Amino acid sequence: MRRIIFGIMLLGCMMQGAFAQNLGIKGLVKDGRNKEPLEFANVVLQTMDSVFVLGTTTDGKGSFVLDKVKSGDYLLVISSLGYETQYVSLNGFNKSVTLGDIPMEDASVSLDGVTVSASNTSSRSDRKLVFPSDRQVKASTNGMDLLQQLMLPKIQVNPMSSEIKVPGNGEVQLRINGVKVELQEIKSLLPSDIIRIEYHDNPGLRYGNAEVVLDYIVRRPETGGTLSLDMSQGVNALWGEHRFSGKINHKKSEFGASYRIGPRDFYGMSRDNEEIFHLADGTELHRKETGDPSHARMFMHNVNLNYSIQDPEKYLFNATFRYWNNHQPNWDYRGILSNLENPDDYVDMVDLNSEDNQVPALDLYYQRNLKNDQTLVFNVVGTYNRTSSHRFYQESRDQEPLTDINNRVSGNKYSVIGEGIYEKKLANGNRLSTGLRHTQSFSNNEYRNGHNYDTHMNQAESSLYGEFKGKVRKLDYTLGVGVSRSYYKQDGTDDSYQYYTFNPRFTLQYALPGQSFVRLRGYVGNSSPSLGNLSAIEQVIDSLQLQRGNPQLEAYMRYRLALTYEFQKGIFYTNLDGAYEYLPNPIMDEKFQEGNKIIQTWNNQKNWQRVTGSAMFRVGPIKDILQFSFTGGVNHYISNGNIYSHTYTNWYCNLQASLTWKKFMLMYQLDTNWNWFWGETLDGGENIQILMAKYNFKNLSLGIGAFNPFSDNWKVQSENWNQYASSKKTSYIKESSRLFVVSVSYNFSFGRTYKAGQKRLNNSDSDSGVMSTGK
Repeated sequence: MRRIIFGIMLLGCMMQGAFAQNLGIKGLVKDGRNKEPLEFANVVLQTMDSVFVLGTTTDGKGSFVLDKVKSGDYLLVISSLGYETQYVSLNGFNKSVTLGDIPMEDASVSLDGVTVSASNTSSRSDRKLVFPSDRQVKASTNGMDLLQQLMLPKIQVNPMSSEIKVPGNGEVQLRINGVKVELQEIKSLLPSDIIRIEYHDNPGLRYGNAEVVLDYIVRRPETGGTLSLDMSQGVNALWGEHRFSGKINHKKSEFGASYRIGPRDFYGMSRDNEEIFHLADGTELHRKETGDPSHARMFMHNVNLNYSIQDPEKYLFNATFRYWNNHQPNWDYRGILSNLENPDDYVDMVDLNSEDNQVPALDLYYQRNLKNDQTLVFNVVGTYNRTSSHRFYQESRDQEPLTDINNRVSGNKYSVIGEGIYEKKLANGNRLSTGLRHTQSFSNNEYRNGHNYDTHMNQAESSLYGEFKGKVRKLDYTLGVGVSRSYYKQDGTDDSYQYYTFNPRFTLQYALPGQSFVRLRGYVGNSSPSLGNLSAIEQVIDSLQLQRGNPQLEAYMRYRLALTYEFQKGIFYTNLDGAYEYLPNPIMDEKFQEGNKIIQTWNNQKNWQRVTGSAMFRVGPIKDILQFSFTGGVNHYISNGNIYSHTYTNWYCNLQASLTWKKFMLMYQLDTNWNWFWGETLDGGENIQILMAKYNFKNLSLGIGAFNPFSDNWKVQSENWNQYASSKKTSYIKESSRLFVVSVSYNFSFGRTYKAGQKRLNNSDSDSGVMSTGK
């Protein structure tokens, strides 16, 4: 009997134990804004004294299950990069529970104290939140270096030319905590202060015609500040990139200053150019320019002074003064012009160019956060663009001048950009925004080239837009429409225009299983003639060619449709992108005969079309220690002018590899030429190779690198396919091949951090308003 009773008790304990071991916890984690399931969120069950018990991640539907949990008191912790951590108390847990929906709210700007062990990307319909890993931060010396480590789609980082760009002349807007900045301010960022980069590859109407927006979200000290020194110097050529910057913070105020100088001094620049002329008298001339090594010298200066004051919950005021100067005393070509039909018929040629551009600008910004998730933004930017250039061109035989050209241009352009935006966040992640923008420009230019031309031009553009962002289940959509007015008048002439345009756009993005989506985007935009092309003046190029402005140019429309597919899982990332562009009546180049001269000008042509496709593959076989990225693409151009028709296809690729281990970083980059065809002109891109190694020790970084280490003939090619005057030009800079560079960076920061407000506007004026000249 005792055995039976003991057996029953033992069986009961075993059943109770088995039951206890089979207790479960279920839940569904969702994005608090749009109620979408949140994948790959971390779910950790721990005791009340923070001892780990069980852990898992959410699946593609945002669900999680924790099995075999014993009775007790627990704390459930749900976390995901870009979201506030959620805590669920499970006191007296003794039976299985289903927690239902657990909303995750967006994290604020600051993630103080969080160390990211591997880079992570959180996708939204209008942007990606990219969190750099601790390794990537330690391997970088500034914000531009860090961007190169992240290998984002479309983004091309070129430390040789100090550029961040996207293929195809697209605009890249740079921001820090939403405030519009220049590249030098990005290079002044300490990587350890960068929390994340918000990558907008589908920017809305409030960003204008930007192709990509990169917004660096950084920590802002409440007291103390930062100091940074970054120097890169060529060993075998005078090439340099040197920068000093600092920031001081006191309570709500921040004071910042930075200075950058980029010297270039090359003696191995040359140009080869083959031209075929068909003149009006029926004669044909086939000549070739063979270049000799010549001098290229340039000094770039940037100064930025900044003051901002903010209360993150209420307001932000930001004032920035920027001064940009490009002093180019020498950009010279020398060589021989020979008649290919008669080698004894040749002349000596010199083409000496100098230029100086100065652009001071003042940017004033104010943002006010109102009740009920409403925001008002006002921005005023004033810019003065001062340009002066001199071109001396001479063809001579036996030291006797045959052609002597002396062109001097002096330009002054004044512009004011004013903008206001109202934004309202609605339920379920929806958003409504409207904006009004006006630009007023005045340009006064003097051209001295044997004739004296003075131009006084007035140009204005106004636009009003509205945009709504919404969601239906897994479909995110954005609908926007804008109306714009453009005005132009040249004093002393009857040349003027005034026109209105209607600019709709839409985005449809559908979420697929896993971290993937498909997106369709379309928009209608407009482009205005540049003030330089509108100038009613004429400049001599060489003994056979003249350049002439066209005051009759009219604005034209731009239509674009793009389809994108993106997939990410674990260490694999894929981005497939295709687009079709159609531009009716675009302003493109044109040449025609006039006596025994060839006239180069611009005109509204029939149409221009481009079909483009690209595929990017990125893999991190050892998390973010070792990463590879490959992008391949094609551009097919159709250019139909009033008297010409051309097609052209260009294939290109980009390869990047990065290795980071402890205090060491090794990086290799290869870019083949991304070519642009417009009108009758083919502008070739660069073939670039970059090899760099760095060693970081605390606040100090030492590096060595080489530009084009495996090539001795860096060149850029361009062609013109005109029936009256075709050309094929190749420009060389010997120092750009096998250029070895050493770098030293020192960063120091002090103070603590707090949440920063964000600026939402981006306005600037970089068009000088002056007609360019030269071959």
